[in-house]
Amino acid sequence: MAQHIYLIAGEASGDFLGAQLMLAMKEKEPDTMFSGIGGPLMQAQGLESLFPMEELSVMGIMEVLPSLKLILKRIKQAIDNIIELSPDKVITIDAPDFSFRVVKGVRKKQSDKTKFVHYVAPTVWAWRPKRAKKISKFLDALICLFDFEPPYFEKEGLKAIAVGHPIMESGVVEAWGGSFREREDIAKDTKTLGVFFGSRKGELKRIAPVFVEAIEKIVEAQPDVELIIPTLPHLVERVTEMLLHIDADKHIVTPSKEEKWETFKACNTSIAVSGTVGLELVASNVPHLIGFNVSTLTHMMLKRLIRVRFAHLANIILDKRIVPEFLQNDCNAELISQKALELLNNEKARAEQLECFQEVRNRIGENKSPSETAANFILQM
Repeated sequence: MAQHIYLIAGEASGDFLGAQLMLAMKEKEPDTMFSGIGGPLMQAQGLESLFPMEELSVMGIMEVLPSLKLILKRIKQAIDNIIELSPDKVITIDAPDFSFRVVKGVRKKQSDKTKFVHYVAPTVWAWRPKRAKKISKFLDALICLFDFEPPYFEKEGLKAIAVGHPIMESGVVEAWGGSFREREDIAKDTKTLGVFFGSRKGELKRIAPVFVEAIEKIVEAQPDVELIIPTLPHLVERVTEMLLHIDADKHIVTPSKEEKWETFKACNTSIAVSGTVGLELVASNVPHLIGFNVSTLTHMMLKRLIRVRFAHLANIILDKRIVPEFLQNDCNAELISQKALELLNNEKARAEQLECFQEVRNRIGENKSPSETAANFILQM
């Protein structure tokens, strides 16, 4: 008998995960029925979204107050829809602020016929560890991205599985950096430095001046280096202005989804703001370092909350510092430029990182399909 799966995604990353999951489930059980909330990628797989997914993107940020009435309406609408349809399983994908309210709302009104699975574990290993016990009370199972995560939830009695990271299904493995170099007329033997300023204006304001000063020092020491700066359309003008005075060939680009990994792989070495881009550079096999700083007050608060030794996910996964982290007072141009030049030119330093990157990729699903593993887990529950 065909299963009825109800999915909820609240942001673009969840839409990608949901679409890949739907595709994998359809390949295994073609008659699977889908309902729920999702974006364009999930809709392309046959989901008719209950309402526009974009309305949920305000959850957990400052925009929530003006939209509170609509959000509460959407929570109730999702609860009522699940109760009416009575699906076999509800898969909530990330967006915990919305997802968990819906699950708890359904639990209060419905019997245990429907199973509830959450995809992408809350980062209890980094902060707020008590969340593991809380979610174990209303979820039937949890799908984690990293292999070190399940034990945090299993000890609370929640069934959990690690499937790997969706980045490994995004085309990064197949991409070739030479395509970008050909488009941008960069010679094969030219050394390139990727610069990732981040996607937020706040990051640009705090960290970009340090990166720009570091780039000046790198170009002064190695004048033939070319810069590859992927950024977003609304930041192009600002980034271009910041780098105008630097005497080097600059490739400031806004790559499409199809061009993204080619752009990453065209970089010999990169400096990046701490965040998701770090794992993306690992997946792209690009030696790199990260930098980040916040206000003194925020730093003091974070020190009391954060429970991990590292900021970079690769360092956390392997529990050792393989990617240099320049945080707070260490986030300065002198240190960053010295390490970047070393990663550009020192083959031993590059090889050490690349060897560890392979281990990280193995652990996040390079040799398996995270979506297929997740689909098997859900369908066989």
